[in-house]
Parts: sequence; C-alpha cells; structure tokens
Amino acid sequence: MTVATLGLIGIAVLIALLLLRVPVWIALVLVGFFGNAITLGWHGSFALAGTAPFDVATSYTLSVVPLFILMGEIASESRLSAELFRAARVVLQGFRSGLATATITASALFGAVSGSSLANAATMTRIALPEMRKAGYDPGLATGSLAAGGSLGILIPPSIILVIYAAIAEQSVPRLFAAGLLPGILLALLYVAVAIAVGVWRPHFAPDIGARASLRDRLSALRGTWQFLALFIVTIGGIYTGIFTPTEAAAIGAFGAILLGVLGRRMGFVELLRAVENSVLVSGLLFVIVIGANLFSFFIVQSHLPELLTEGARAAGLSPLMVMLLIIVVYLVLGCFLEGIGMVLITVPVFLPLVAAFGYDPIWFGILLVIMVEVSLLTPPVGMNLFVIQAQAPDIRIMDIYRGVAPFLIAPLALVVSLFLVPELALWLPRLFYG
Repeated sequence: MTVATLGLIGIAVLIALLLLRVPVWIALVLVGFFGNAITLGWHGSFALAGTAPFDVATSYTLSVVPLFILMGEIASESRLSAELFRAARVVLQGFRSGLATATITASALFGAVSGSSLANAATMTRIALPEMRKAGYDPGLATGSLAAGGSLGILIPPSIILVIYAAIAEQSVPRLFAAGLLPGILLALLYVAVAIAVGVWRPHFAPDIGARASLRDRLSALRGTWQFLALFIVTIGGIYTGIFTPTEAAAIGAFGAILLGVLGRRMGFVELLRAVENSVLVSGLLFVIVIGANLFSFFIVQSHLPELLTEGARAAGLSPLMVMLLIIVVYLVLGCFLEGIGMVLITVPVFLPLVAAFGYDPIWFGILLVIMVEVSLLTPPVGMNLFVIQAQAPDIRIMDIYRGVAPFLIAPLALVVSLFLVPELALWLPRLFYG
C-alpha cells in the first residue's frame, strides 16, 4: 500500500467518524495519531502528539481567538445586538420585508464584533424572531433571514474561522480580515435583496409594511449604535491601519466591550462571569480541535497526497478553473454532512497545495472557503444555523426552516461566481493596506 493510498484511507475514516457523530477533535486526533504511527513509527507519532499541544498553546496567531470570542460574548451579554436590531428596525420601517432586512442588517453588524455564526444566529433569533412572528411573518421567511444573517458572522471580520485558516495555511490574519470585508458586505446586500424579492413575490409572507419612520426617529435610532461603531473602528480599524496587531486589537476590543457594558449599566458581575465562562469553554474546544488538526495535517503531508492530486490533475489536462469547480463541488457535498470547522480542518491540508499549484492566491481561497462554509451552515440535513434556530423555536417545523432558507442559498453561490469573475473583491483591500 502506498502512502498516498494511506492518506485517502485516513480521510475516508475521518469523514466516517464525523458522520457517526464522533467529536471533531477526537476524530482528528485518532486519525492523525495512528496515521503518523504507520508512516513514522510509534516513537515519531508519540513525539508529535507530545509537541502539538505546546505548539498550539504558544502560537501567537491563535492567541487572538479567545480574546475575540470574549469580545463577542460580552457584546451579547450586554445586549448590544438588541440595540443594533432596534436601530435597523426603525431605519427600515415601512419598507417591504423591513423586519427581515433589519434582521440581516443587524446580524451583519453584530457579526463584526462576534466572529461566530452560531452565536450570531442564536442571539438574533432570541431578539428578532418574536418581532417577526408578531408582525405575521411567514415562519420560513423569518427563520431563513435569521439563518442567512447569522452566517455572516464568519465572513465579516473578526472571523474565528479565518483565524483558524490563517494558522493552518500560514497566512496573515490582517490580510484575511481585510479580504473578508468587501465580500461580507456584498453578501449581506445579496441576502437583503433575496429577502425583499421574497416579500415582493409572496406579499403575505412579510405583511409588515406600515408608515415609515420620520428622519428624526431614524437619526435618533442610529445614535444608539455608537458603541458598536466604536468597537469596530478601534479593533478592525486598528488592525487595518497597522496601529494594533490582531491580538492587541482583540484585547482592546474585549476590554472596551466590558467597559461599555459596565458604564452603560447593561452588564453586571453575573453577566461578565457568564461571558468569561462561555469564552473559556468555546476557546478550549477550538484549541483541542486545532491540536488534532495539527496531527492530521502532518499525516497528510507525510502521505504526499496533495502532490499526488496536483500531478493527477495536470496529467488529466484539467484547467485551473476546472480544478476549482471540482473543489467547490466537494465542498457542497461535504457541507451537507459536516460542520464548518471540520470541513476547514480536513480539506485545507489537502486542497491548499493543489490550489496554490494552479496559481490561485491563498488569501482569495480562504475567502472562498469561508463562503462555502457559510453554505454548509444553511444546507440540510446538517445546517448548524438551522438547528440553532429550531432549538429556540421548537414549534416551527424543520421543513418550514428548510423551505425558508432555500432562496437565500442563491446569495452565497452568486458571491462565489463574483469572486471568480472579479478576484479583486477579495484581494483589493489586502493589497491597498499591506501592498
């Protein structure tokens, strides 16, 4: 048996374990450890297993993860998301699908401080779903807009998945954050367009058109968003301008979120303790997953599978575009069965060398990958955002949620096409800020 065949068997075993609902970190550790044992011997495998936790724990790139998670948890506990939704609702009052559009807009803005799609979807469901149901919204449109808006949390910076991709692919976090901004804004606008189109096509799905708010009321509502703007400008703006490193910006953002919550009397000691506890739990889980991913990545490198795929694609005469289309098809299939972080950790060690060999920019590929992860969050049967919403609204049938999210899948797929047609959507800002 060749080492490349062993690599393929390892990937098949890993996917099988994940489909059997084995936790991601356990599946990665098992396949990585035993794969390395076969290729390097037991001594080499134990040596790697001993050093991987130290390598991850001392990684400066990953130090940003717990801090950005804490900033998002603080923003959620201090009800910043509720203020964003109230402001968007007043500004968009009187327009077709106004509440759905407000939900997507507030989700996009909250994603700029949370970095997590699941947290975004869960938080906005608690806030916006009761309002849409009170207004007589169709359950499908209501939950579809929540799921779509929630998915923006992993594309609009700061994105936890982009940080994990940066660590695995050895890419710059600031460049990836810059690359994700324009596609994130464009995707939010595409989601808004879909919500409006559904409201026009099925007016009874969004019967909330009433009198538009006055200019004074809209300006008054916008004044309540200054705290979000301050956090975003200080953290992400500081990264883009080079004033802060990502870790410094995350630390300042987390402290700023705590300060704003305390001074605004919207967060006490209990809420702060809960935010810290949630941040520790989520960060710990992510770090053990990355440790497993390091072992798995080393095994894939030893199997020489990426080189074999590159040689095979060239021998078959495949063009770079055909290679990318095949990769996208693989992501569409995997997204129906695997959760997002698992997709990233399994596929990046395999696909990134292939993508780079065919001339595609790793930063551009990172944004494409995150968009495909967003699609996986919305596609049944394992669309995590859909289950997060259904868990908080158990009276809404899961089939209604599937029906409601279907039109919104047009938006990320249209964005993927746009990235191929205009790669500068993802590359212009990194080149502008960092050369």
